[in-house]
Amino acid sequence: MPSAAERTRTLVQSTCSAVLLVPGLDSLRPDQLMPDARTVDTDGDVLLAFTADSPVARAATHAQADELAAVLEVTDVAPVSVPHRIRGRAWVSGWLTRLPHGAEPGRTTLRLEVGEAFVDDLWGAEPVEADEFAAAVPDPLSEHEAELLQHLHSAHSAEVGTLRSLLGERSGGTAAVPVGVDRFGLRVRFTGVNCFDARFDFPEPVRDVGELRRAMHALFDAASR
Repeated sequence: MPSAAERTRTLVQSTCSAVLLVPGLDSLRPDQLMPDARTVDTDGDVLLAFTADSPVARAATHAQADELAAVLEVTDVAPVSVPHRIRGRAWVSGWLTRLPHGAEPGRTTLRLEVGEAFVDDLWGAEPVEADEFAAAVPDPLSEHEAELLQHLHSAHSAEVGTLRSLLGERSGGTAAVPVGVDRFGLRVRFTGVNCFDARFDFPEPVRDVGELRRAMHALFDAASR
């Protein structure tokens, strides 16, 4: 099972939508609070790119002498059509400053020094300490997860459906939709009168898409027997 820190780091470094919540800027539209890009540096701080004249960039510039608190909120939505598409959210709170260099022309890079984080997703709700977040590594499949799930759903829906045979008595549901995949396993949502998720763990964690293909074939083989 991925740790809360790994799940949070994966969401922060993913392409999921995110907004930066800053005190005093509550009246802004959500699109004005969305960074153009984000990454995590070697110290575990979150770097956020905004247009240089954005309200968020101006607030960080004017507050450099003081500590400006901010919260990055990331929302994770399943890349396939399924009931209850929001898979989770992560909040990373800390202190915002403007980097004096490193931005492209017309853009400003802001640093969010992480104080603490919290994730609430399909695994559960858990707090994350700043040092845990800094030490965590994103899931190796996260960059390709959307296309992997879409491919599974469109080209291998019959095989995914056979996985219900591995559930024993809990094998209801009229449709089987893959809603998550990580290095530890596949999550499938069975919909119908009773909607529920089931996890299918791989024999061992995978490190790349090639190992994932082999792990998926092993799952489908086990389901067909």
